[in-house]
Amino acid sequence: MLRNAYGALALAACVAFSGCASKSYVVLVESPDGSTGAIIVDNGRGGQLVNRKNQGVAMDGRDASPFDIEAARLQADFAAAQAAQPALPARYQFYFNMGDTSLTTESASFIPAVLEDVRQRGAAAVSIIGHTDTTGDDAYNEKLGLMRAQSIAALLQQTGLQALELSVVSHGKRNLLVPTADNVAEPRNRRVEVNIR
Repeated sequence: MLRNAYGALALAACVAFSGCASKSYVVLVESPDGSTGAIIVDNGRGGQLVNRKNQGVAMDGRDASPFDIEAARLQADFAAAQAAQPALPARYQFYFNMGDTSLTTESASFIPAVLEDVRQRGAAAVSIIGHTDTTGDDAYNEKLGLMRAQSIAALLQQTGLQALELSVVSHGKRNLLVPTADNVAEPRNRRVEVNIR
């Protein structure tokens, strides 16, 4: 039994490996964000905390002591499993000039990165969410957020976006990136989020 103690990523293998008589083991590996977390492995002789990168525990009940696993052994045992994992979701933020649908110069340069990300995934679902700052009334901001999202969708499609699913919505001045009072012109809230999964 595996229990996720701290948002850890663990892999299990049923293979022979040197230095241990067990053929089945669980190993804690680094998450994509660089964190490791911890797991508790119960192999029938009680729970064993595993909290170091590349630390494993045998699953056959012979020995519950954690042991370190070399990178070459991890590659040999888990290459197929790791290659089969889907790409993690990605998010891109595009920022806009005040009151319109024109991108900031820096944000316009992110278009190729989004297209390449979608291309590498093959079949991807893309959601595009328009946001505004809190200047203006709700109806105006809802419309402006949608216009911004639609402008990014059109730009991506014109430059070759091939998505399995594409959704375009507006959150207007809801879901602020930077919480502000009403009628505050905060540039980081004038954005479109492109989520790829």
